[in-house]
Amino acid sequence: MLTKRDLLRSSALAVITVAANPLATLAQTDRPGFFKAKDIAEAGFIFGLPIVMNYGVMYEYVVDRNSGQFKAPFNHLDNQARVYTYKDTAIVTPNSDTPYSMGWMDLRAQPIVISVPAVDPKRYYSVQLVDGNTYNYGYLGSRATGSDAGDYMVVGPDWKGATPPGIKKVFQSGTQFSLAIIRTQLFNPEDLDNVVKVQAGYKMQPLSAYLKQPVTTASVAVDFPKIDKELVKTNFFEILDFALQFAPAQENEIEIRASLAKIGVGPGKTLNFKDLPLEQKLEIALGMKEGEKKVEEAVAKVGKTINGWQVSAPFGDNAHYNGDWLKRAVAAKAGIYGNDSVEATYPQTRIDRDGQTLDGSKSNYTLTFPPGEQPPVNAFWSVTMYDGKTQLLIENPIDRYLINSPMLPNMKKNADGSVTLYIQNKSPGADKEANWLPAPHGPIYLVMRLYWPKTEPPSILPAGDGTWKPPAIVAAR
Repeated sequence: MLTKRDLLRSSALAVITVAANPLATLAQTDRPGFFKAKDIAEAGFIFGLPIVMNYGVMYEYVVDRNSGQFKAPFNHLDNQARVYTYKDTAIVTPNSDTPYSMGWMDLRAQPIVISVPAVDPKRYYSVQLVDGNTYNYGYLGSRATGSDAGDYMVVGPDWKGATPPGIKKVFQSGTQFSLAIIRTQLFNPEDLDNVVKVQAGYKMQPLSAYLKQPVTTASVAVDFPKIDKELVKTNFFEILDFALQFAPAQENEIEIRASLAKIGVGPGKTLNFKDLPLEQKLEIALGMKEGEKKVEEAVAKVGKTINGWQVSAPFGDNAHYNGDWLKRAVAAKAGIYGNDSVEATYPQTRIDRDGQTLDGSKSNYTLTFPPGEQPPVNAFWSVTMYDGKTQLLIENPIDRYLINSPMLPNMKKNADGSVTLYIQNKSPGADKEANWLPAPHGPIYLVMRLYWPKTEPPSILPAGDGTWKPPAIVAAR
C-alpha cells in the first residue's frame, strides 16, 4: 500500500542505479542548467507533494479495485460502519473517532448533488469538501449548515450552469476530481446502529439523476497511471504531470507551473524519468531530496509549541495558503485531509514536558486534565495514539486507539475531579485500565482533536494564541 510515509521516504531517491540511456531524448535547448533545474525540481516537489499524495489515495480508494483499500467507484458514497483501525493504512494519522463516509466526485461531465438528512443536533457531523490540490473549499454539517436536511451542489472549476430549485448552496471545486469526507459522531460502540441509520440518509448523485433527467453528457474514460511506493521513486513528476491536467492553473500557480514546464512538466510536456539522460535524473533526484528535507524541517517547527504540543492551523482553502507551497506540503505531511481550525483543531506532540522524545519502550506517561479544564468544544474532543514512525494507528490488546470525551462517564476521576490518562505500552493495572491509552513499544505520536472548538474564551482559537492550553505529557519517575 502507498502510505504518505512510503511516499516521503522513497522520494529521496538516494541512489540512482539506472545508467544513462544512449538513446535518451536529448535535453531541450532551453532547459536550464544543472543547479537551476535542481532548484525547480525542489520547488516542484514541495508544490506537487500534496497533489501526488492525494492522487495516491484516490488511486487506492477509487481506481484500483485490488488495492486492499478500495472503497467505491466515482460518484458513489462508501459508508464505513466502523471506525478506522491499525489495518487502515492509505491515510496517515487517520481519525478513529467518527465512522467515515467518503465519495470521490468526477465533475467533468456534470455537477454532483450531495444530500444530507436531518441529524439530531446532539450528534456532530461534518461534510468536508477537498479538491485535488488538497484545498478545503467547503463544509456542510453541524457547524457550517446546521442539522436540517438539505441538498447541495458541487460543481467543477469550469461550470457555468444555473442552480436548480431545491439546491441550498453551490460549492465550486478547483479541480475536476474532488473528495467529500463525511464524519459522523459515534458516542460509544453500542451507538453504531444509530450511526448507520444516519449514514443511510447521505446521498451522492449526478445532477441529472437528482433532476430525474436523461444523461446528455458522459465523462471520457481516463487511463489512470498506477502509483505505489516503488513507482513514486522515479515517477513523481509524471504523476504530478498527469494530475495537473485535471487542475486548471489558478492565478497563484502561474509562476511555479511556468518553472515546471522548463523541466518537462505541464500541458503538452512528456517528461519520462527513465528515458532522461543521467544528468537530468540527478537534477530531479537532488531537487526532490532537498524538497523533502525542507518539508520535514518545516513540519517539526509548524505552529506554536505549548506545553510540548504543536498548536497550529495548517489546513484551509486556496486563500489560506495564498501560494505558500511549503505550508501546503506541511499540512499534507502532518495529516492529509485535515480540517480547517474552526471545524477541528489538532494539537500534536512527540515530546514530554521536559522536551524528551515520547517512547513507549523507555517510559510510561500521564496526561492530566485539571477539573473544568478539558478541551473547550461545541462537539467533542479526543486524544489519539499513533506509531511515531508510521503515523498509523497501532495494534493493541484492548483495541483502543483513543480516549475521547464521550468515554468520560466510564473513566476513573481523581479526588480533585481531574482526569488522568495513562499512556504506556503495558496495562497500568485493572483499576486504571479505563483510563489507559495503549502506546507502541517505541516512538509515540499523539494527536488531540477538538471538534468544533469554541470561539469564546476559554478557547484554543486562534490556534497557538488561544486562552486554553493543552496540558503537558509527563514521564513517570
